[in-house]
Amino acid sequence: MLVPFLALLASTGALASATLDRRAGASAWSSSADGTYKLNQVGSPALGAGNPGLDSWKFSISEKSGQKQTIKGFGACVTDATVAAFNKLPGDVRSALLRDLMGSDGLNFNLMRHTIASSDLSADPAYSYDDNGGRVDTGLSGFNLGDRGSAMVSMLAEMRRLLPGLTILGSPWSPPGWMKLNGVITGTTTNNNLDHRYVDAYAQYFVKYLQAYEQGGAHVDAITIQNEPLNSRAQMPTLYIFADESGALIRDNVGPAIKKAGLTTQIWAFDHNTQDHSYAETVVDMNKGNGYVPATAWHCYSGNDPANWQPLSAFHDRYPGTEQYMTECWTAIGTTDWVHSSNFALLPLQNWANGIIAWTLGSFTGGGPSLSGSDACHQCTGLVTVDPNAGTYKKEIDYYMLGQFSKFMPKGGKALAGTGSYLYPDGSGLESVATLNPDGSRTVVIQNKYGHDIWVQLQTESEGQTWNGRVYKQSVTTWVLPKA
Repeated sequence: MLVPFLALLASTGALASATLDRRAGASAWSSSADGTYKLNQVGSPALGAGNPGLDSWKFSISEKSGQKQTIKGFGACVTDATVAAFNKLPGDVRSALLRDLMGSDGLNFNLMRHTIASSDLSADPAYSYDDNGGRVDTGLSGFNLGDRGSAMVSMLAEMRRLLPGLTILGSPWSPPGWMKLNGVITGTTTNNNLDHRYVDAYAQYFVKYLQAYEQGGAHVDAITIQNEPLNSRAQMPTLYIFADESGALIRDNVGPAIKKAGLTTQIWAFDHNTQDHSYAETVVDMNKGNGYVPATAWHCYSGNDPANWQPLSAFHDRYPGTEQYMTECWTAIGTTDWVHSSNFALLPLQNWANGIIAWTLGSFTGGGPSLSGSDACHQCTGLVTVDPNAGTYKKEIDYYMLGQFSKFMPKGGKALAGTGSYLYPDGSGLESVATLNPDGSRTVVIQNKYGHDIWVQLQTESEGQTWNGRVYKQSVTTWVLPKA
C-alpha cells in the first residue's frame, strides 16, 4: 500500500544521505511544505501502475528528440555573512557541513558565487580590497585582501580542496571608492559611476584580485564586472554601469587585462534582472568574436514566476552559443514561501539556464551579518543558518528544495523539452523539468502546488507505458528513472 509505505519512510528517516544508485530501478525523493519530507525517499513511480483514486496530471518528456542545454551545476553565494556564520561552527562541524553541501552523498553543489569584498551581507564597515584611506592609488600599492578577504579565500580554498572541479564565480558590489566619480564606496547615489580616468586601475584591480585568490588556493573561474549594474543605492556598495559602458569596459579594459596576465577567467555579462535583457544583449553584441563573454548572468527580482523567466528562452534564440546562469535569488525564512527556491531552479532550467545559484549559502539565524541602513537585506537567510552562540546549524527549507535539483541533476546532463506544466490563476497546478543524465538515467523534478496529493503520469519517448506515481501535496518530488 502506497500511503503506509510513504509514512514508514518518513518515520524511519530514510534520508537522501546514501549515495544514489542510478543503475537500480526507479526511485523518488520528496521535500514538502509541511516538513513531512526533507529529501526523504518516497514511493517510486512504476510503469503502468494504476491510479488509486487521486486526481491525475499528465507530463511528457522528450529524452531522444528534445535535448536542450547542458547542466553545469547548482550552488549558492558565499558572502561575508556565510563566512562569518560558518566560522562560528567548531572546525569538525564546519568541515562536515561543507562535505554535506558539496559531496555526492549530500547536495552535490558544484557552482559557487562569491562576493568580491563587501556586499550588503557584510558586517560594518563596507570595504574594498584597496580603500587606501580614500586616496587615489592608480598603482594599486595599497591592494590588500584584509581579514575578511583572507577569510573568504580560506573558505573557498577549502571548498575547492573538497571538490577540485568546483566552478567559482566572483562578483563585486563596488570598486574602491576612489575609482568612482563620487569618491566613496557608500553614502550617496549621486555620481555613483566609474571615473573613467581610472579604467586601467579598475581593470588591474580585477587582475590583482584573481591573482591573490589563485595564490590562496581559490582559483576563480569567472567574474561579472558588477553585481546589479542598474541598482544604485546609498547605504550599501553599488556602482551604476550603463549597458554600452559595460560592454566597452569588458572589451577594451578588463578582458584584455585578464588575458595579458595569462589568466583564463571568463567574464559573464550583466548579473541583473530579466526585465532588462537588452542590457545583456548589448554586452554580448559588443564582445562578439573576442572570447571574453561566453555566458550571461540573471537575477530573479523581475518576478520569480514563469513569465519573468521567459526572456532566457528569447535570449537563447538570439544567442544559442552563449550560456546562461541564474546567479542570484534571495531566500528569507518567513518572507519567501516554501516553493520559492524550487521556482528559481525549475523555471530558469525550463528556459535554457545552465546553472542555478541561490543567495545566500549561509547566514546567522534570522539573517546577517549585514550592513547598517535600510538598503541591506537584513532578512535574507541562508540555505543553512547558524546559531553563533550555540555553534550549531539548521538546514532551512530552501536547502531541501534546491537539493531536489542539485542532488539528482549531475553536471553534464541535458535538460529536456517536455509538456504538462501549468498553473491556474489561483497559483495551483503542477510544473516539471527533466534531464537526461550522463549515465543514461533520467531525472524529473515535479512541483505540486495543490493542497492534496496528485497521481502523476509521465510519458517518455523510451517506454510504451507511462511512469505513474503519487506526488505529495505542496511538495517538490524528484523521480529518477533508470536508463531505458
